[in-house]
Amino acid sequence: MGALALILFGCAQKKASTKQVFYYNEFSGTATLDPAFAKNQSIMWPVHQIYNTLVEIDSGLNIVPSLAKSWEVSEDRLSYTFHLRTGIRFHDNDAFPGGKGRVLTAADVAYSLQRIVDKSTASSGAWIFNNRVDENEGFTALNDSTFRLKLIRPFHPIMGILSMQYCSIVPKEVVEKYGKDFRRHPCGTGPFQFESWDEGEALILHKNPNYWERDSSGNALPYLDAVKITFFDNKATEFLQFRQGGLSFVNDVDPSFKDEILSKTGELREQWKGKIVLKKHAYLNTEYFGILVDENNPLTKNSPNGIKAVRQAMNYAINRPLLMMYMRNSIGIPAEAGFVPGGLPSRNTELVKGYRFDPAKAKQLLKQAGYPDGKGLPTVKLLTINIYSDIASFVARQLEEIGIPVQVEVIQKSLLLEQTAKSQAAFFRGSWIADYPDAENYMAMFYSKNPAPPNYTRYKNPAFDVLYEKALQENNDSVRYQLYREMDQLVINDAPVIPIWYDMAFHLVQPNIEGFYPNALNLLELRQTKIRNP
Repeated sequence: MGALALILFGCAQKKASTKQVFYYNEFSGTATLDPAFAKNQSIMWPVHQIYNTLVEIDSGLNIVPSLAKSWEVSEDRLSYTFHLRTGIRFHDNDAFPGGKGRVLTAADVAYSLQRIVDKSTASSGAWIFNNRVDENEGFTALNDSTFRLKLIRPFHPIMGILSMQYCSIVPKEVVEKYGKDFRRHPCGTGPFQFESWDEGEALILHKNPNYWERDSSGNALPYLDAVKITFFDNKATEFLQFRQGGLSFVNDVDPSFKDEILSKTGELREQWKGKIVLKKHAYLNTEYFGILVDENNPLTKNSPNGIKAVRQAMNYAINRPLLMMYMRNSIGIPAEAGFVPGGLPSRNTELVKGYRFDPAKAKQLLKQAGYPDGKGLPTVKLLTINIYSDIASFVARQLEEIGIPVQVEVIQKSLLLEQTAKSQAAFFRGSWIADYPDAENYMAMFYSKNPAPPNYTRYKNPAFDVLYEKALQENNDSVRYQLYREMDQLVINDAPVIPIWYDMAFHLVQPNIEGFYPNALNLLELRQTKIRNP
């Protein structure tokens, strides 16, 4: 084992001052390092360090070059031709002759993207190209440095999709050498390369000495020598490690510590100022409660939740600003507009009219639905997961105040995902983090031809479907944004969801960490991070 690895495995307090090592914890564990399965944050974060994509999203949510230095789009918007940077090398790996990483070519791009849709891969990201990419000529290497993507029909968000971690470029030889075990033998072109992984204990990545990117002054990136990820499965333990200097930052914090660190307005309390740095940034995630609205489902047939006025009453019953202040220490923005969060160019949060707290209006709607003061309403079961149980209880109390009896049931996350996918949950906690920065990604949740996921509520409105299909064909940005807002307003009026808040990335960072910023997709970005040694 190299000297750096020995340092990394040692106590955080004893780490050598000459090495730039970034430490973070992944309390939910990391299941794989194969980008074809990068479906959640715990996988996406390390995958983003190891691999590159054709294009990426910058801090302003613009599509910018990465492995592709430039591209052209055909007039019919069906063909995208990418010109790759030359001389970029994969990390060293035993699968290559002499163990030395070879140069990336357009054939690697074609292979990597085709691998996502290949049924034998069984990628959780296969949906990103479904009914969008030409089955026969979808992914083509025209020569070593030119790649062409061909669509069946125009789809404006395709560039955003290509920035997703699923679309990371992998070398065929390494994938074939390790087979299923590629999950723990990753090889990419990214700023960090795989060193070791003791599952459940620690994952170590070392700086890629051949990384191709440079900063604005021409210095090689990344600045860090290594990244060490630990897997303490308890948020309280994680925070204690951070307090002791063993972690460079924490993403969110255990609710039991929130009041100790933050005021109700979301600022650092006096005793923490100068000791830690608080970084907050709006990011593309909407937290909500979903209501099953499938008229043919027995759960809906026998439930008042099938009545629009009842669902609207539920929306008016929630005091979102109060919930945010007392349950979230103001980390997040009350969702009093549409389902689409702020930060996107369609400006839904400014122009879509949502629900504000109005218990009188809520009671009036219940009366209109035939349930004055809630008389005759059966108890509604609200399914949630443990870390959101306090928020579910808050919502339940508010609904009960207008006459809607609610029973909160806390279940495992895997079970909740299974029940919502199978339409077995009538009322449930949910969140939607954008896969790419386009409001279409949120509206896809309500398109009736989409299964669950993403259409967990089984919402079906022919007027919405017409607008959705029209938006996919629309090339004029301002017209498309208007269609997104119209769709969002329809959803809000029909109320298959109760949006609660638009989320914020919330990081507590050690004072000696520089060049580390949150972003709208809450992706862990370490290329320009450095550690100021004491």
